[in-house]
Amino acid sequence: MPISVLLVDDQELMRMGLRMIIDAHPGLTVVCEAGDGAEAVRQAEIHCPDVVLMDVRMPVMDGVTATARITERCSATRVLVMTTFDLDEHVLGALNAGASGFLLKDTPPEELVSAIRSVAAGDAVVSPKVTRRLLDRMLAGTTGPATLPPVVSELTEREREVLGLIAAGMSNSEIGAALHLTEATVKTHVGRVLAKLGVRDRVQAVVFAYENGLVTPGA
Repeated sequence: MPISVLLVDDQELMRMGLRMIIDAHPGLTVVCEAGDGAEAVRQAEIHCPDVVLMDVRMPVMDGVTATARITERCSATRVLVMTTFDLDEHVLGALNAGASGFLLKDTPPEELVSAIRSVAAGDAVVSPKVTRRLLDRMLAGTTGPATLPPVVSELTEREREVLGLIAAGMSNSEIGAALHLTEATVKTHVGRVLAKLGVRDRVQAVVFAYENGLVTPGA
């Protein structure tokens, strides 16, 4: 079955361009569109798409609120937030709301398609440059809570290493090279980290690491 995509943007020309890119690639299909967050939630409940490309700044209902409702009501649907600005303050809210990553609207077509496929496969899109800059800005001056959440103590030393490298935006293959592990072993460690932290995906693990001082802004 092709990967089904819901396009959400208040600009019709933007949706047209995205549809042309996506429908031109085998294995991907746009099943519906929405011009605001409220319509996006309705369409997601009707069509249960694999991936939602979500704008953040829209009328009626913003993308952050829509993301939270979609991820709550459609557990199998993944959300990729799209923004014009790489330091858009709304993006962190969307990540906390359950988005599986975010892309800039000027992302090259092949990277967009790759991101959709990755998210549909259960991975998350974590850009080392953009995600770090966003989190550095949003969490500047914070050092995390005085006491770490008890769940952190459940992580082994290796799992904490893996979490730190996830927060640095590394892929499984890059983590494997850094720690001299096979990619399969890294995948196992990543799965255990996500399960122990009780987070949905790698993006949520990054946010957790920053918010709890396991990775410091600018480090």
